[in-house]
Amino acid sequence: MFFQILQTEAFYFRLWLTLTTKMKRLLALLCLLESLLQTVTGYTVLPSEFHLKGDYMVGGLFNVHHDGNPVPYGRPEAIECSSKELLLSSYRRFQVMRFAVEEINNSTDLLPNVSLGYDIFDHCSDSRSFPGIFSLISVNSSIRPNNVSKMLEVIAVVGAFTSPETRTVAPLFMMDLIPMVSYGAASSIFSRKLNFPSFLRTVHPNKDVIEIIYRMLVHFNWRWVAFLNIDNDYGNDGRDVFIQMIEGTDICLAYTRGLDEKTNYTPIFKQLETQQINVIIVFAPEWTAEDLIMSAIEQNITNKVWIAGDAWALNKRLPKEKGIKNIGTVLGVSEPKITIPGFKDFIYSSKGQSDNNNEEQQRLCNQVCNCSGLMPENITSAESSFSFPVYSAIYAIAHALHNTLQCGSGECNRNITPYPHVILKELKKSKFPLLNHSIQFDGNGDPTFGYYSVVFWNQRGDAEEVGFYKFDPLCDFFVNDSKIQWYENETVPSSLCSKSCKKGYKKKPDGPHKCCFKCEICPEGTYVNTTVDPYRCIKCNDKTEWSLKGSISCNRRVEEYVQFTETAAIFVMIGTWAFVGFTVAVSVLFAINYNTPVVKSAGGPMCFLILTCLILCSISVFFYFGVPTDSFCVLRYVPFLLFYTVCVACFVVRSFQIVFIFKIAAKYPKFHSLWVKYNGQWLFITAVFLIQLLLVVFVYSFAPPKAHSITSWYFDKLMLVCDVSLKMSSVSLLFLTLLCLLCFIFSYMGKDLPKNYNEAKSITFCLLLLILTWVIFATFYFVYRGKHIQTLNALAVLCSLYSFLVWYFMPKVYIIIYQPQKNTQQYFQDLIQSYTKAISQS
Repeated sequence: MFFQILQTEAFYFRLWLTLTTKMKRLLALLCLLESLLQTVTGYTVLPSEFHLKGDYMVGGLFNVHHDGNPVPYGRPEAIECSSKELLLSSYRRFQVMRFAVEEINNSTDLLPNVSLGYDIFDHCSDSRSFPGIFSLISVNSSIRPNNVSKMLEVIAVVGAFTSPETRTVAPLFMMDLIPMVSYGAASSIFSRKLNFPSFLRTVHPNKDVIEIIYRMLVHFNWRWVAFLNIDNDYGNDGRDVFIQMIEGTDICLAYTRGLDEKTNYTPIFKQLETQQINVIIVFAPEWTAEDLIMSAIEQNITNKVWIAGDAWALNKRLPKEKGIKNIGTVLGVSEPKITIPGFKDFIYSSKGQSDNNNEEQQRLCNQVCNCSGLMPENITSAESSFSFPVYSAIYAIAHALHNTLQCGSGECNRNITPYPHVILKELKKSKFPLLNHSIQFDGNGDPTFGYYSVVFWNQRGDAEEVGFYKFDPLCDFFVNDSKIQWYENETVPSSLCSKSCKKGYKKKPDGPHKCCFKCEICPEGTYVNTTVDPYRCIKCNDKTEWSLKGSISCNRRVEEYVQFTETAAIFVMIGTWAFVGFTVAVSVLFAINYNTPVVKSAGGPMCFLILTCLILCSISVFFYFGVPTDSFCVLRYVPFLLFYTVCVACFVVRSFQIVFIFKIAAKYPKFHSLWVKYNGQWLFITAVFLIQLLLVVFVYSFAPPKAHSITSWYFDKLMLVCDVSLKMSSVSLLFLTLLCLLCFIFSYMGKDLPKNYNEAKSITFCLLLLILTWVIFATFYFVYRGKHIQTLNALAVLCSLYSFLVWYFMPKVYIIIYQPQKNTQQYFQDLIQSYTKAISQS
């Protein structure tokens, strides 16, 4: 970069040498003509508007004229700006600089007894206005780069206005660290201090203006926009900043195009119509924007929203053009209209004195205006944008000089040489009040003061302020929608490639732009979160969540289980406690009547084992309620399975013993003696218990019952149950079923035994009731889907227990209590004798 600067410098230095010779001859001729006029007419030529003598000089670069049709050239050429189109707004800014210098010179507080002068050049071209630049950086009419120890013609420069103009000439000032304070160059590149160490500006960079435009798009929900920019450093930088800013947002840049003086606008407008773009951002200087808008009027482009950058938002000509209302609504971002006190009086005074000013007042090339015909009203009513940046730039330089010269108490230290790099150092430290603003610069030389206005071109042809954006301290943004008169039904126009999807619909891309999409409804079990990813249906957690079709969030599944406080649970638990009470009562009754024939015929001590196991089985019922846990699930099944097996084993033994005594003992006396001798009934029960215990331990070691949630029964509910592996548990169940079958066989074999010893009917009925209970439960299990399947399971267990208690023990309880005459030894012996007679007779 530095070598490029040196090459550029050498090129322009040779150009300067060529022009200097010719300029010296021209200046001599002008001086002679000036003397002749003074002698002949006696008229004193008034001082030039472009030059003012002073103790310290400030340079100024203003594009008073505009070269609207630059032509290619093969060799370096200077341009005569006065022959080009006059820019009234730039001429007004030019006058603001003159006014600010005069105001400072008349001040007794700022730079007391020190006068500021200026050399201003009409910088109408970014490539052919170098003679004035060379004059500003020369020392005694010669240029010596990188010589910071010599005082130059100027201590600082105000300008230039546009980014291309500034980027062209800035390297020449950067070499000697001459402060260059621009009032209009907004390109982001100037914030790079490595390339532009002595550059500062009083206008905010492009990123701030683009930020406001972005806020406007978001505020009005405009997502489908075009960006038309001047095809130079300023416009291209604005476009790049805009693209970076909208990255990752819902805003799409549907179309962009660089503009210049040769642009054909017809295909641009056709493309805008084809893509149905209703919002157009125009980031260009006023002359380019005027060409664009005038072309839109001529081609009858209607119903658009035009967003103007700060370079043309306050344009005075366009709002009053015939047909401007037809193109739609014009909004813009502009600097606030700040009234500079005394400026209007200065214009009337200075223009009154300079009516005779003409081109003979020029000192050097491009220091003539040819605008003596302008009335003061033309200047004061011209577009006022960038006037305050000019005003604040002059004051910043003046304050920096004031601090450098250590001014105070009405005087300054004239012995201090204010080298440009010293002025630059003070400029960077600027902090002073000016028209209710605190003038300061950040580390990049960008301003930290000021705010922007949001303007609307109203029906009267004025740029009306309808909002603002404040940079300090909270970046506050506000737009008063009620002040804006839209072109269509007084409603905010829309600019969307695709309309927003309804709630519960995801976006499906339709083309290269993310703003163009189709809408698809999200299916059940999914939802769409537009803030996270509007293009995807997010799956709900099947275990804990659910959603209907077209949902924007998942709903929490309601956990379903039978609580202890529910009516059904209370009913079952009361029945269980009643069963325990009855069982204990029967045990007590049997203990009291332990030596009676009824108790002995019922099994004697075995009755207490059965009753105890029934009570232990009832423990399982209580664990069918409440939140299922792994331990709860184990306690639901293990106690019932183990102790109910013991009960069935006892009934198998009881059935077998009765049949054995009456029908088999006589035939197999040896087997009977061994059975009695070794307590065969207890060995059998113990063996059965141990086998079932081993089976349960083995099975539940590999596949224990676990708490489980079922989501398939209901879409909005989570059924909390216990998961039991039927495949693994089938071994224990089959063993229990086998015992029941044996019990049923032995009971059936003893159907014709003596009445008091014939328990076949009771046991058979118990077994039939048991089978019926579990068949009913199995039917409900496969048909019914709900939390009360757990209640039915607990009820089935309870019925199984009641079947033995009621149909086996209650008849004996009834005899003990209500028929004691049947509970005698004699009564039982009579029955046996009757049975023996019947057998012998048969």
